[in-house]
Amino acid sequence: MLLAFSWAMVLCFVGFQYIREKEYKSEFLNAQLQQYNRHLLDTVEEGLPYEDYIATHDKPFDDVRISIITLSGAVVYDNAISLDSLDNHRDRPEVATALAQGEGHHISRQSASDGREYFYSATRGERVVVRTAIPYSSTLHDLLEADWSFLVVMISIALAMSVVAYFTTRRLGKDIERVNRYEAEQERTRLKRQLTNNINHELKTPVASIQVCLETLLSGIALSDEKRQELIERCYAHNDRLRRLLNDVSLITRMEDGSALINREKVVINEIIGEVAEELSVMPEEERLMLHTDFNDKVIIDGNPSLIGSIFRNLTENAIAYSEGKNIYISLLENNDNMCCIRFEDDGKGVEPRHLPHLFERFYRVDKGRSRQKGGTGLGLAIVKHAVQFHGGTITVVNRPNGGLRFDFILNKHGIQ
Repeated sequence: MLLAFSWAMVLCFVGFQYIREKEYKSEFLNAQLQQYNRHLLDTVEEGLPYEDYIATHDKPFDDVRISIITLSGAVVYDNAISLDSLDNHRDRPEVATALAQGEGHHISRQSASDGREYFYSATRGERVVVRTAIPYSSTLHDLLEADWSFLVVMISIALAMSVVAYFTTRRLGKDIERVNRYEAEQERTRLKRQLTNNINHELKTPVASIQVCLETLLSGIALSDEKRQELIERCYAHNDRLRRLLNDVSLITRMEDGSALINREKVVINEIIGEVAEELSVMPEEERLMLHTDFNDKVIIDGNPSLIGSIFRNLTENAIAYSEGKNIYISLLENNDNMCCIRFEDDGKGVEPRHLPHLFERFYRVDKGRSRQKGGTGLGLAIVKHAVQFHGGTITVVNRPNGGLRFDFILNKHGIQ
Protein backbone atom coordinates (compact mmCIF):
# COMPACT_ATOMS: atom_id res chain seq x y z
CA MET A 1 0.00 0.00 0.00
CA LEU A 2 2.80 2.38 0.90
CA LEU A 3 4.62 1.59 -2.34
CA ALA A 4 1.44 2.16 -4.40
CA PHE A 5 0.87 5.47 -2.65
CA SER A 6 4.49 6.45 -3.30
CA TRP A 7 4.19 5.68 -7.00
CA ALA A 8 0.91 7.58 -7.22
CA MET A 9 2.76 10.57 -5.76
CA VAL A 10 5.63 9.99 -8.21
CA LEU A 11 3.32 9.97 -11.25
CA CYS A 12 1.50 13.08 -10.06
CA PHE A 13 4.80 14.85 -9.48
CA VAL A 14 6.22 13.89 -12.88
CA GLY A 15 3.01 14.92 -14.66
CA PHE A 16 2.97 18.24 -12.85
CA GLN A 17 6.68 18.78 -13.58
CA TYR A 18 6.12 17.99 -17.27
CA ILE A 19 3.26 20.48 -17.60
CA ARG A 20 5.03 23.14 -15.58
CA GLU A 21 8.23 22.85 -17.60
CA LYS A 22 6.36 23.27 -20.90
CA GLU A 23 4.59 26.33 -19.50
CA TYR A 24 7.87 27.70 -18.20
CA LYS A 25 9.55 27.30 -21.60
CA SER A 26 6.66 29.07 -23.33
CA GLU A 27 6.81 31.88 -20.77
CA PHE A 28 10.58 32.14 -21.15
CA LEU A 29 10.28 32.39 -24.95
CA ASN A 30 7.53 34.98 -24.55
CA ALA A 31 9.72 36.97 -22.10
CA GLN A 32 12.49 37.19 -24.73
CA LEU A 33 10.04 38.50 -27.33
CA GLN A 34 8.38 40.85 -24.82
CA GLN A 35 11.76 42.38 -23.98
CA TYR A 36 12.40 43.14 -27.66
CA ASN A 37 8.82 44.44 -28.02
CA ARG A 38 9.33 46.89 -25.16
CA HIS A 39 12.57 48.21 -26.59
CA LEU A 40 10.91 48.75 -29.97
CA LEU A 41 7.90 50.36 -28.27
CA ASP A 42 10.20 52.82 -26.48
CA THR A 43 11.65 53.79 -29.86
CA VAL A 44 8.17 54.27 -31.38
CA GLU A 45 6.82 56.20 -28.38
CA GLU A 46 9.83 58.55 -28.43
CA GLY A 47 9.23 59.31 -32.10
CA LEU A 48 12.52 57.80 -33.25
CA PRO A 49 12.87 55.97 -36.60
CA TYR A 50 11.75 52.47 -35.69
CA GLU A 51 12.77 51.01 -39.07
CA ASP A 52 16.37 52.01 -38.34
CA TYR A 53 16.10 50.35 -34.93
CA ILE A 54 14.74 47.14 -36.48
CA ALA A 55 17.50 47.12 -39.10
CA THR A 56 20.42 47.82 -36.77
CA HIS A 57 19.59 46.11 -33.46
CA ASP A 58 19.89 42.44 -32.65
CA LYS A 59 16.69 40.42 -32.73
CA PRO A 60 15.91 37.55 -30.36
CA PHE A 61 15.60 35.19 -33.37
CA ASP A 62 16.84 35.48 -36.96
CA ASP A 63 13.49 34.83 -38.69
CA VAL A 64 11.32 36.87 -36.35
CA ARG A 65 8.35 38.63 -37.94
CA ILE A 66 7.67 42.14 -36.63
CA SER A 67 4.36 43.99 -36.90
CA ILE A 68 3.32 47.41 -35.61
CA ILE A 69 -0.43 47.72 -35.11
CA THR A 70 -2.53 50.72 -34.12
CA LEU A 71 -4.88 50.46 -31.14
CA SER A 72 -7.75 50.21 -33.63
CA GLY A 73 -6.19 47.10 -35.20
CA ALA A 74 -4.72 48.55 -38.43
CA VAL A 75 -1.28 47.18 -39.36
CA VAL A 76 1.07 50.06 -40.19
CA TYR A 77 4.27 48.04 -40.47
CA ASP A 78 5.18 44.42 -41.18
CA ASN A 79 8.67 43.29 -42.11
CA ALA A 80 7.49 40.08 -43.81
CA ILE A 81 4.15 40.69 -45.55
CA SER A 82 2.79 43.53 -47.71
CA LEU A 83 0.40 45.79 -45.81
CA ASP A 84 -2.14 45.61 -48.65
CA SER A 85 -2.77 41.94 -47.90
CA LEU A 86 -3.29 42.41 -44.16
CA ASP A 87 -6.72 42.88 -42.61
CA ASN A 88 -7.61 44.36 -39.23
CA HIS A 89 -5.73 42.59 -36.40
CA ARG A 90 -7.70 43.84 -33.40
CA ASP A 91 -9.39 40.45 -32.87
CA ARG A 92 -6.19 38.41 -33.06
CA PRO A 93 -5.98 36.59 -29.68
CA GLU A 94 -2.55 37.92 -28.70
CA VAL A 95 -3.43 41.47 -29.83
CA ALA A 96 -6.80 41.43 -28.02
CA THR A 97 -5.08 40.24 -24.82
CA ALA A 98 -2.38 42.92 -25.14
CA LEU A 99 -5.00 45.64 -25.63
CA ALA A 100 -6.81 44.47 -22.50
CA GLN A 101 -3.89 43.54 -20.23
CA GLY A 102 -0.79 45.24 -21.68
CA GLU A 103 0.76 42.10 -23.13
CA GLY A 104 -0.30 38.75 -24.53
CA HIS A 105 0.98 35.70 -26.36
CA HIS A 106 -0.38 32.77 -28.32
CA ILE A 107 1.56 29.51 -28.45
CA SER A 108 0.39 28.16 -31.81
CA ARG A 109 -1.87 29.79 -34.42
CA GLN A 110 -1.94 29.71 -38.20
CA SER A 111 -1.49 33.11 -39.83
CA ALA A 112 -4.40 34.22 -42.00
CA SER A 113 -1.90 36.23 -44.09
CA ASP A 114 0.63 33.62 -45.21
CA GLY A 115 -0.77 30.34 -43.88
CA ARG A 116 2.26 29.64 -41.66
CA GLU A 117 2.00 28.66 -38.01
CA TYR A 118 3.58 31.09 -35.54
CA PHE A 119 4.33 31.66 -31.89
CA TYR A 120 3.01 35.22 -31.26
CA SER A 121 3.89 37.78 -28.59
CA ALA A 122 2.28 41.25 -28.42
CA THR A 123 2.91 44.30 -26.20
CA ARG A 124 0.70 47.41 -25.98
CA GLY A 125 2.09 50.93 -25.72
CA GLU A 126 0.43 54.33 -25.51
CA ARG A 127 -0.33 54.52 -29.25
CA VAL A 128 0.48 51.18 -30.86
CA VAL A 129 0.86 47.46 -30.27
CA VAL A 130 4.16 45.81 -31.20
CA ARG A 131 3.82 42.14 -32.13
CA THR A 132 6.62 39.69 -32.83
CA ALA A 133 6.15 36.18 -34.17
CA ILE A 134 8.37 33.15 -34.72
CA PRO A 135 7.39 30.63 -37.41
CA TYR A 136 7.01 27.08 -36.15
CA SER A 137 9.87 24.83 -37.15
CA SER A 138 11.54 21.71 -35.81
CA THR A 139 13.92 23.97 -33.86
CA LEU A 140 11.07 25.90 -32.21
CA HIS A 141 9.16 22.68 -31.53
CA ASP A 142 12.21 21.23 -29.78
CA LEU A 143 12.66 24.46 -27.84
CA LEU A 144 9.12 24.31 -26.47
CA GLU A 145 9.15 20.56 -25.84
CA ALA A 146 9.71 19.45 -22.26
CA ASP A 147 13.20 18.16 -21.47
CA TRP A 148 12.70 14.42 -21.16
CA SER A 149 16.23 13.86 -19.93
CA PHE A 150 15.41 16.06 -16.96
CA LEU A 151 12.16 14.17 -16.37
CA VAL A 152 13.98 10.83 -16.56
CA VAL A 153 16.35 12.07 -13.88
CA MET A 154 13.39 13.14 -11.75
CA ILE A 155 11.72 9.73 -12.21
CA SER A 156 14.95 8.00 -11.22
CA ILE A 157 15.22 10.12 -8.11
CA ALA A 158 11.59 9.42 -7.24
CA LEU A 159 12.10 5.68 -7.77
CA ALA A 160 15.04 5.70 -5.40
CA MET A 161 12.93 7.58 -2.88
CA SER A 162 10.11 5.02 -3.13
CA VAL A 163 12.52 2.10 -2.62
CA VAL A 164 13.97 3.78 0.44
CA ALA A 165 10.45 4.50 1.70
CA TYR A 166 9.54 0.82 1.29
CA PHE A 167 12.26 -0.24 3.73
CA THR A 168 12.09 2.65 6.11
CA THR A 169 9.68 5.53 6.47
CA ARG A 170 11.91 7.45 8.83
CA ARG A 171 13.87 8.90 5.91
CA LEU A 172 10.78 9.99 3.98
CA GLY A 173 10.42 13.33 5.70
CA LYS A 174 14.02 14.27 4.96
CA ASP A 175 13.68 13.27 1.31
CA ILE A 176 10.56 15.38 0.87
CA GLU A 177 12.27 18.30 2.56
CA ARG A 178 15.22 17.95 0.18
CA VAL A 179 12.91 18.00 -2.85
CA ASN A 180 11.12 21.05 -1.49
CA ARG A 181 14.43 22.85 -1.08
CA TYR A 182 15.30 22.02 -4.65
CA GLU A 183 11.96 23.44 -5.86
CA ALA A 184 12.47 26.58 -3.77
CA GLU A 185 15.96 27.05 -5.23
CA GLN A 186 14.54 26.69 -8.74
CA GLU A 187 11.96 29.36 -7.94
CA ARG A 188 14.59 31.70 -6.50
CA THR A 189 16.67 31.21 -9.62
CA ARG A 190 13.67 32.05 -11.81
CA LEU A 191 12.91 35.20 -9.78
CA LYS A 192 16.54 36.35 -9.95
CA ARG A 193 16.54 35.79 -13.71
CA GLN A 194 13.32 37.79 -13.99
CA LEU A 195 14.79 40.63 -11.89
CA THR A 196 17.92 40.66 -14.05
CA ASN A 197 15.84 40.90 -17.23
CA ASN A 198 13.75 43.73 -15.75
CA ILE A 199 16.82 45.68 -14.63
CA ASN A 200 18.40 45.14 -18.04
CA HIS A 201 15.32 46.61 -19.73
CA GLU A 202 15.05 49.54 -17.31
CA LEU A 203 18.72 50.41 -17.83
CA LYS A 204 18.62 50.16 -21.62
CA THR A 205 15.84 52.74 -22.04
CA PRO A 206 17.67 55.77 -20.53
CA VAL A 207 21.01 54.62 -21.95
CA ALA A 208 19.53 54.48 -25.46
CA SER A 209 18.00 57.94 -25.04
CA ILE A 210 21.28 59.40 -23.79
CA GLN A 211 23.10 57.85 -26.74
CA VAL A 212 20.64 59.35 -29.24
CA CYS A 213 21.03 62.81 -27.69
CA LEU A 214 24.82 62.60 -27.61
CA GLU A 215 25.02 61.32 -31.19
CA THR A 216 22.91 64.28 -32.27
CA LEU A 217 25.15 66.71 -30.39
CA LEU A 218 28.31 65.14 -31.83
CA SER A 219 27.04 64.80 -35.39
CA GLY A 220 27.96 68.34 -36.37
CA ILE A 221 24.38 69.21 -37.29
CA ALA A 222 23.66 72.91 -36.85
CA LEU A 223 21.46 73.20 -33.76
CA SER A 224 19.94 76.23 -32.12
CA ASP A 225 21.06 77.08 -28.59
CA GLU A 226 17.60 76.13 -27.33
CA LYS A 227 17.70 72.71 -29.01
CA ARG A 228 21.24 72.04 -27.78
CA GLN A 229 20.21 72.95 -24.22
CA GLU A 230 17.14 70.70 -24.52
CA LEU A 231 19.30 67.71 -25.52
CA ILE A 232 21.75 68.37 -22.67
CA GLU A 233 18.89 68.59 -20.16
CA ARG A 234 17.41 65.36 -21.51
CA CYS A 235 20.78 63.61 -21.04
CA TYR A 236 20.96 64.94 -17.48
CA ALA A 237 17.43 63.74 -16.65
CA HIS A 238 18.08 60.23 -17.98
CA ASN A 239 21.41 60.08 -16.17
CA ASP A 240 19.69 61.07 -12.93
CA ARG A 241 17.13 58.30 -13.46
CA LEU A 242 19.97 55.81 -13.99
CA ARG A 243 21.61 56.96 -10.75
CA ARG A 244 18.41 56.57 -8.74
CA LEU A 245 17.68 53.19 -10.31
CA LEU A 246 21.13 51.85 -9.40
CA ASN A 247 20.79 53.21 -5.85
CA ASP A 248 17.41 51.51 -5.44
CA VAL A 249 18.68 48.19 -6.83
CA SER A 250 21.68 48.39 -4.48
CA LEU A 251 19.40 49.05 -1.50
CA ILE A 252 17.15 46.05 -2.27
CA THR A 253 20.20 43.82 -2.75
CA ARG A 254 21.60 44.91 0.61
CA MET A 255 18.35 44.09 2.37
CA GLU A 256 18.04 40.68 0.68
CA ASP A 257 21.64 39.47 0.81
CA GLY A 258 23.32 41.45 3.56
CA SER A 259 20.68 42.21 6.17
CA ALA A 260 22.97 41.07 8.97
CA LEU A 261 25.43 43.81 7.95
CA ILE A 262 22.87 46.64 8.17
CA ASN A 263 23.35 48.60 11.39
CA ARG A 264 20.58 48.95 13.95
CA GLU A 265 20.06 51.66 16.51
CA LYS A 266 17.29 53.36 18.43
CA VAL A 267 15.06 55.18 15.92
CA VAL A 268 12.39 57.71 16.91
CA ILE A 269 9.61 57.40 14.32
CA ASN A 270 8.25 60.85 15.23
CA GLU A 271 11.56 62.45 14.21
CA ILE A 272 11.54 60.64 10.85
CA ILE A 273 8.04 61.96 10.17
CA GLY A 274 9.19 65.44 11.18
CA GLU A 275 12.00 65.26 8.62
CA VAL A 276 9.51 64.24 5.91
CA ALA A 277 7.30 67.20 6.88
CA GLU A 278 10.26 69.59 6.55
CA GLU A 279 11.15 68.17 3.14
CA LEU A 280 7.56 68.64 1.98
CA SER A 281 7.49 72.25 3.17
CA VAL A 282 10.36 73.30 0.88
CA MET A 283 9.06 71.56 -2.25
CA PRO A 284 7.63 73.61 -5.14
CA GLU A 285 4.02 74.53 -4.46
CA GLU A 286 2.69 72.57 -7.45
CA GLU A 287 4.26 69.35 -6.09
CA ARG A 288 3.61 69.93 -2.40
CA LEU A 289 1.04 67.92 -0.43
CA MET A 290 -0.29 68.90 2.98
CA LEU A 291 0.85 66.48 5.71
CA HIS A 292 -1.55 65.70 8.57
CA THR A 293 -0.32 63.59 11.50
CA ASP A 294 -2.07 61.85 14.34
CA PHE A 295 0.94 60.59 16.30
CA ASN A 296 0.29 61.24 19.98
CA ASP A 297 2.81 58.74 21.37
CA LYS A 298 6.59 58.85 21.06
CA VAL A 299 7.47 55.68 19.15
CA ILE A 300 10.99 54.23 19.44
CA ILE A 301 12.10 51.04 17.70
CA ASP A 302 15.36 49.15 17.32
CA GLY A 303 15.98 49.57 13.58
CA ASN A 304 17.86 51.27 10.80
CA PRO A 305 17.08 54.99 10.42
CA SER A 306 17.85 55.02 6.69
CA LEU A 307 15.47 52.15 5.96
CA ILE A 308 12.75 53.57 8.23
CA GLY A 309 13.12 56.89 6.40
CA SER A 310 12.88 55.11 3.05
CA ILE A 311 9.45 53.75 4.04
CA PHE A 312 7.94 57.18 4.64
CA ARG A 313 9.82 58.95 1.83
CA ASN A 314 8.94 56.39 -0.83
CA LEU A 315 5.29 56.37 0.23
CA THR A 316 5.32 60.18 0.13
CA GLU A 317 7.01 60.30 -3.29
CA ASN A 318 4.51 57.76 -4.60
CA ALA A 319 1.61 59.92 -3.39
CA ILE A 320 3.12 63.07 -4.92
CA ALA A 321 3.82 61.44 -8.27
CA TYR A 322 0.67 59.41 -8.84
CA SER A 323 -2.16 60.11 -6.41
CA GLU A 324 -3.21 63.54 -7.81
CA GLY A 325 -4.39 64.32 -4.28
CA LYS A 326 -3.81 67.29 -1.99
CA ASN A 327 -3.23 65.68 1.41
CA ILE A 328 -1.24 62.96 3.18
CA TYR A 329 -2.35 61.46 6.49
CA ILE A 330 -0.02 59.57 8.86
CA SER A 331 -1.55 58.11 12.00
CA LEU A 332 -0.56 55.71 14.77
CA LEU A 333 -3.11 52.90 15.02
CA GLU A 334 -1.46 50.84 17.76
CA ASN A 335 1.59 51.14 19.97
CA ASN A 336 2.73 48.64 22.60
CA ASP A 337 5.95 47.20 23.98
CA ASN A 338 6.50 44.85 21.03
CA MET A 339 5.21 46.59 17.92
CA CYS A 340 3.62 49.64 16.39
CA CYS A 341 1.03 49.82 13.60
CA ILE A 342 1.10 52.89 11.35
CA ARG A 343 -1.31 54.06 8.67
CA PHE A 344 -0.25 56.15 5.66
CA GLU A 345 -3.00 57.56 3.40
CA ASP A 346 -3.52 60.00 0.56
CA ASP A 347 -6.75 61.52 -0.77
CA GLY A 348 -6.02 60.95 -4.45
CA LYS A 349 -7.71 58.78 -7.05
CA GLY A 350 -6.43 55.37 -5.89
CA VAL A 351 -5.90 52.53 -8.37
CA GLU A 352 -8.06 49.87 -9.98
CA PRO A 353 -8.54 46.86 -7.65
CA ARG A 354 -6.78 44.53 -10.12
CA HIS A 355 -3.53 46.47 -9.59
CA LEU A 356 -3.52 46.32 -5.77
CA PRO A 357 -1.95 42.81 -5.40
CA HIS A 358 0.97 43.86 -7.63
CA LEU A 359 1.88 47.30 -6.27
CA PHE A 360 4.83 45.99 -4.22
CA GLU A 361 6.31 44.03 -7.13
CA ARG A 362 9.57 45.30 -8.59
CA PHE A 363 9.14 47.42 -11.72
CA TYR A 364 5.34 47.04 -11.63
CA ARG A 365 3.69 50.17 -12.99
CA VAL A 366 -0.02 50.94 -13.12
CA ASP A 367 0.59 53.38 -16.01
CA LYS A 368 3.98 52.62 -17.58
CA GLY A 369 4.23 55.66 -19.81
CA ARG A 370 3.18 58.07 -17.08
CA SER A 371 5.53 56.48 -14.55
CA ARG A 372 8.54 57.06 -16.78
CA GLN A 373 7.50 60.67 -17.34
CA LYS A 374 7.43 61.14 -13.58
CA GLY A 375 10.96 59.73 -13.35
CA GLY A 376 10.11 56.78 -11.12
CA THR A 377 12.42 53.77 -10.99
CA GLY A 378 9.64 51.24 -10.39
CA LEU A 379 11.29 50.08 -7.14
CA GLY A 380 9.90 52.53 -4.55
CA LEU A 381 7.11 50.36 -3.14
CA ALA A 382 9.28 47.23 -3.39
CA ILE A 383 11.82 49.01 -1.17
CA VAL A 384 9.00 49.91 1.25
CA LYS A 385 7.94 46.26 1.52
CA HIS A 386 11.53 45.02 2.04
CA ALA A 387 12.23 47.71 4.65
CA VAL A 388 9.08 46.78 6.58
CA GLN A 389 9.98 43.07 6.41
CA PHE A 390 13.54 43.88 7.55
CA HIS A 391 11.95 45.32 10.71
CA GLY A 392 9.88 42.18 11.29
CA GLY A 393 6.62 43.61 9.96
CA THR A 394 4.03 43.34 7.25
CA ILE A 395 2.35 45.90 4.99
CA THR A 396 -1.00 45.96 3.19
CA VAL A 397 -2.63 48.38 0.74
CA VAL A 398 -6.29 49.08 -0.07
CA ASN A 399 -8.28 51.83 -1.75
CA ARG A 400 -9.86 54.31 0.67
CA PRO A 401 -13.68 54.55 0.50
CA ASN A 402 -13.47 58.25 -0.43
CA GLY A 403 -10.53 57.94 -2.83
CA GLY A 404 -6.81 57.46 -2.48
CA LEU A 405 -4.62 54.65 -1.15
CA ARG A 406 -4.30 53.40 2.42
CA PHE A 407 -1.11 51.62 3.52
CA ASP A 408 -1.13 49.89 6.93
CA PHE A 409 2.20 48.52 8.15
CA ILE A 410 3.55 46.96 11.34
CA LEU A 411 7.09 47.45 12.67
CA ASN A 412 8.60 45.20 15.33
CA LYS A 413 10.28 47.22 18.05
CA HIS A 414 12.95 44.69 18.92
CA GLY A 415 14.64 44.14 15.57
CA ILE A 416 13.31 40.64 14.89
CA GLN A 417 13.42 39.86 11.17
